Amino acid sequence: MTVLLHSVGFGLVAAAIIALGSVAFSLQFSVTTTPNFAHGDILTIGAYAALGAQTLTHNIAAEVIAAVVAGGLAASILNLALMEPFLKLRAPRISIFLVTVVFGLLAQNIILIVFGGSPATFQLPTSGLIHVGPFLWTNIDIETMISAVVILGSLHVLLRYTKFGKSLRAVSDNPELARVTGVPYRRVVRITWLLDGMMAGFAGFILAAYVGGLTPTLGFSYLVVIFAASVVGGLGRPYGTALGALVIGVAMQVASAYVAPDYSESVAFGLLIVALLIRPQGIFRAEIWNFAE
Repeated sequence: MTVLLHSVGFGLVAAAIIALGSVAFSLQFSVTTTPNFAHGDILTIGAYAALGAQTLTHNIAAEVIAAVVAGGLAASILNLALMEPFLKLRAPRISIFLVTVVFGLLAQNIILIVFGGSPATFQLPTSGLIHVGPFLWTNIDIETMISAVVILGSLHVLLRYTKFGKSLRAVSDNPELARVTGVPYRRVVRITWLLDGMMAGFAGFILAAYVGGLTPTLGFSYLVVIFAASVVGGLGRPYGTALGALVIGVAMQVASAYVAPDYSESVAFGLLIVALLIRPQGIFRAEIWNFAE
């Protein structure tokens, strides 16, 4: 029982990291209906930006800012330079899919050229294990969960109680109707891409701190986990995606307590397959998502 409870505690930390990445992915999909397969590489860009700031300043605030700015910039470049021109030309979905894949590979190779292929160490000051009820966490674990709650809570306020959130819900529900009624569709999409990149950059910073090391494929290897959480919770549905991240994160960590940790991502892949077979629209769709209200 102790092992199980500790695994659940670690799962909550993993779920916080997954939620930051997957909700950003789902938010972008909600207004574009175009999956961004370079999303994991935007996490990597944020992580390496934080590494550069750490090398220069050793200041955590500077590292966070660098990660967020780099992620937002990368996502905006992908949208403005590639996605918008291809969508304007009404390119087939397979072409748009390949555009995001190529952008991700290009980002990986640029990082490889600049930073090299050897694993880079990324560490934040940490304390020993802290007992919180039945769970064992470090200060970084606790700060990770708190930051995820704050960011997702702020996103909820933005989506529900601001003019931009109302416009985003309109675009998500019916893009053509939103255009006809005067919603600034293009601006909403651009701001959404920016938010997506900023959240992904921060998620990359948190992931790097959690893993303790960086490689050019760090985010890409985490993409299946992000995608699994998005599908399980409901692709394009940020609220459901957050709960999907909770399911995936806890399941992975509980499984790793009883099998080799190298197989933990297989749990996410298995849940993804089950979700696609049984309920491809997402298990939380009806209960959680109501963006059009």
